[in-house]
Amino acid sequence: MAEGRGELPPQPPLHLSLPPASKRPCLRPAPRGPGPGPGPGFPNSRFRCPESLLDCAAKAVAEKWAFERVEERFERIPEPVQRRIVYWSFPRNEREICMYSSFQCRVAGEEGPVVATGAPAGSGAVPGGVTSTTGASGTAGTGDGLPFRRGIRLLETGCVENVLQVGFHLSGTVTEPASQSEPEVTHKVAISFDRCKITSVTCGCGNRDIFYCAHVVALSLYRIRKPEQVKLRLPISETLFQMNRDQLQKLVQYLITAHHTEVLPTAQKLADEILSSNSEINQVHGAPDPTAGASIDDDNCWHLDEEQVREQVKQFLSQGGYYGSGKQLNSMFAKVREMLRMRDSNGARMLTLITEQFMADPRLSLWRQQGTGMTDKCRQLWDELGALWVCIVLNPHCKSEEKSGWLKQLKKWGDMDICPLEDGNYGNSLARPRRTVFTRAMEACDLHWQDSHLQRIISSDYYMSPAYQREGESLLFNPQGLPLWLDHVPTACARVDALRSHGYPREALRLGVAIINTLRLQQHRQLDIYKHQKKELLQRGMTSTTNLEGWVGHPLDPIGCLFGTLTETCRVEDDSTMDTGDSGDPKPPVYHHVPVWGCPDGGESYLALALEVALMGMGQQRVMPEGLYAQDKVCRNEEQIVTKLQEMELDDLLVQTLRKQAILLLEGGPFSGLGEVIHRESVPMHTFAKYLFSALLPHDADLAYKLALRAMRLPVLESTAPSGDMGHPHHGISIVPSRYPRWFTLGHLESQQCELASTMLTAAKGDMLRLRTVLDAIQKNIHSSSLIFKLAQDAFKIATPADNPPDITLLNVALELGLQVMRMTLSTLNWRRREMVRWLVTCATEVGLRALVSILQSWYTLFTPTEATSIVAATVMSHNTILRLSLDYPQREELASCARTLALQCAMKDPQNCALSALTLCEKDHIAFETAYQIVIDAASTGMTYSQLFTIARYMEHRGYPLRAFKLASLAMTHLNLAYNQDTHPAINDVLWACALSHSLGKNELAAIIPLVVKSVHCATVLSDILRRCTMTAPGLAGIPGRRNSGKLMSTDKAPLRQLLDATISAYINTTHSRLTHISPRHYGEFIEFLSKARETFLLAQDGHIQFAQFIENLKQIYKGKKKLMMLVRERFG
Repeated sequence: MAEGRGELPPQPPLHLSLPPASKRPCLRPAPRGPGPGPGPGFPNSRFRCPESLLDCAAKAVAEKWAFERVEERFERIPEPVQRRIVYWSFPRNEREICMYSSFQCRVAGEEGPVVATGAPAGSGAVPGGVTSTTGASGTAGTGDGLPFRRGIRLLETGCVENVLQVGFHLSGTVTEPASQSEPEVTHKVAISFDRCKITSVTCGCGNRDIFYCAHVVALSLYRIRKPEQVKLRLPISETLFQMNRDQLQKLVQYLITAHHTEVLPTAQKLADEILSSNSEINQVHGAPDPTAGASIDDDNCWHLDEEQVREQVKQFLSQGGYYGSGKQLNSMFAKVREMLRMRDSNGARMLTLITEQFMADPRLSLWRQQGTGMTDKCRQLWDELGALWVCIVLNPHCKSEEKSGWLKQLKKWGDMDICPLEDGNYGNSLARPRRTVFTRAMEACDLHWQDSHLQRIISSDYYMSPAYQREGESLLFNPQGLPLWLDHVPTACARVDALRSHGYPREALRLGVAIINTLRLQQHRQLDIYKHQKKELLQRGMTSTTNLEGWVGHPLDPIGCLFGTLTETCRVEDDSTMDTGDSGDPKPPVYHHVPVWGCPDGGESYLALALEVALMGMGQQRVMPEGLYAQDKVCRNEEQIVTKLQEMELDDLLVQTLRKQAILLLEGGPFSGLGEVIHRESVPMHTFAKYLFSALLPHDADLAYKLALRAMRLPVLESTAPSGDMGHPHHGISIVPSRYPRWFTLGHLESQQCELASTMLTAAKGDMLRLRTVLDAIQKNIHSSSLIFKLAQDAFKIATPADNPPDITLLNVALELGLQVMRMTLSTLNWRRREMVRWLVTCATEVGLRALVSILQSWYTLFTPTEATSIVAATVMSHNTILRLSLDYPQREELASCARTLALQCAMKDPQNCALSALTLCEKDHIAFETAYQIVIDAASTGMTYSQLFTIARYMEHRGYPLRAFKLASLAMTHLNLAYNQDTHPAINDVLWACALSHSLGKNELAAIIPLVVKSVHCATVLSDILRRCTMTAPGLAGIPGRRNSGKLMSTDKAPLRQLLDATISAYINTTHSRLTHISPRHYGEFIEFLSKARETFLLAQDGHIQFAQFIENLKQIYKGKKKLMMLVRERFG
């Protein structure tokens, strides 16, 4: 059918241009004879006929060989054979169509093809025919907007028509039904295919996306589901060879007539070239045929729009993690993994396109210049990118030239200055070599799969050592004869991930089991080592032995990889529909036990192994890595694994595994994060222990508490430095010197420690012994007052349910924690301190009278004097508290006595801030009140301010002690100094009040306070105000018993007001001179008003008018330079 090579000359487009399929020249006569119909092999009926030998052979050839090779191999190919090869060359698996038309495709219960089967790489075909998913549209609630779902709807509603297959080309029309906003539209669709792969698509809808449009999906599924309804023709060149000259001329002329506006220029040009003997077109034997399939040299891969991949990645990156772009990029990564699992070569191709756009991200150079780290979401995307490249290069069946090409490309990217580093920082560390996100992939290029032991592990479930070789130690097998794989654990797990990712799940399981057997053996050997060192290590209390490289938070995620590989085979699926990845919240997985293939005793389960390896990895003692990102990644990965563990429903077998591993972790010494001795900078186990506690509690409470209490420690916060031990490093264990790192995630770790403690407190409710043990652990290990306060609040909330009586044991724990918080924050600043104090009083009230008495009696260890009087004692003595406790009279008296004692002690210690509160609290007890008053008097001359004394004086007057109020006001006046210009001073009201009080008490008290006023107050306006008030009414209006009130107004010419008047006049004179020194013209009017007030005061004296006139004359003489001002003075005052 093809005997030469040629190029199709350019032509103007038709209404529906053909896709750029193979254009190899075809020039061989076609064999004659009728061809068979669609034939058997499709599960369209309930009863299937066995496939004919022709169909079996045609399927194999159609999948493996380019049709050109078939033509070259055989001189004559019968038409029935050609028809069957063409027939079987179209893709047969709907999953492959789904993969190219939705973000994520997973057929429930399917684990991907297995190496042992005869399914060819890349086909995904199931032996025996086509994978049909007739129920795919049944899940209309998930992914309805995706092309695959829409394509199914179009197919099932009869929108696909005029389907024709000509050779390796499929065409048809798909009608998009009318909607409210759009009319009905019919699109012409064309698909080229080769070796069961779609190689190009064209649709009239003009879709621009990385996915096939719904119309291409509909046409493809029509061909897969209804092959017998598709008209099938051999390649067009075969049909042309069957025509004579007249028929060919008629065909050409009819074609030109049907499409003359588009085809005529091209037809004339081709005719001219054919008629010219020297034209290029006549130098080539044969002519191109777009329906004849691909040539031998063409790549056999699915159609992927590279430009659209680049554009979409670029667009998502430009959004900077907003608008769900991170989710879209993760979906693209998932698409790469899906392609790898289907062994589709586009997986590596698509990842290369994605990586190119990532490296072209302009933010990389900006982050490098600024020395700032990239955002957390972006960092996670780069991590996934690096991990995917490790998978790519570890493909067990990739060719060496492919791997060399990838290594070259990875080195090119890694050598760029802007390439992100593995630890998330851009700073150059001289101590360590530069490691980029691609370094591990480059290192993985050196790994191979040729090791004979490795090959035997992954190729057989029953690979074991002979019984006679099981004595003594072996590097290849454990004592039970099961194979081991002694390798760097993350690297070994990367191999598992690569096998699983490339569609070899059975092989991945085999290698995963070998790795777990290796970890088990190492764990037991480490336990033996520790037993010999135990006494010495316990004496030191800490160890320098730890793992430098932790498995949790590792860039290759070894534990997550093993766990996912093992649980995937145990997952129970709800149905057999395709998940196209656009569903809402995913349902939690359901697992069942699957026996380990080839296990000697049959007692092993993949699900139990998954749990065991997760516990091993989480419990590994490992040093906290350096850098914010690495530390944050440890926390995030730990939480991810715990979330997966919580999805597992624990049965007896899993509980047995859990208990066994928990005991091993407790006894593991320096090799376990839950061992008795750990490194000072070991990653804390709080999150892990919280899971273990909750999981074990219903089955083994003692073990659960033992684990959780052991995990409460946080040695990096302990002040004592560890004394190092030089233990025997073994299996990746290293000696790490003590350092003082920056724990960027310390706040998060402390909150996890608090969560663990809270979980234990809740579980121990009602058990005093357990609560006491947990309380001791909290007090010993938690060093944050805020977190202890949170624990106290949590315990209080749990202990006092709304509709049940309180739990007194847990209430006491809450109180104990609250008291510790008070002691911790007593001498330090804490913005929540007042809230803490109020909460403690509330808690003590719930506990009862004895608790309140206790905190009142020991107040000095818990509160400041101000807190003790203004908050604690005041709240305790409030009416609400008395009612809440339902106290009888003796109990009320006991509480009141304690409060008064506290008040007096506080007043003695801090009279400035506590005196008034003490007086208030002691009101009802005469002796205590007198004592408090005396404390105030004694402190008045030394430490108290005038404002404090005035406040207490006003309180005394309010309580009916005017003479004591006068005494305190007099003491306050001695501390006051009011300058001439302080006419808005806050103490003015207190001075006026003190003078009014003295005036109301009588002439003697007024005479006593006026000298103090004259001495302390130098502000003329204030003095004149006091003078005016004293002359308006007669003194002694307070009506003090035993005193006689004369009822006469006081004269300013006699004592004591004469002294006040003279002082006021003097203040006016001094103030006038002070103001005139720096007066500006805009203040002249204000100054004239001031002089008017001064004249009013001067006139109160007998010779006041003479004094004021003399005063004005002096001003004119002294300040005659201020002509304008003096002119104003003359106008007003003469």
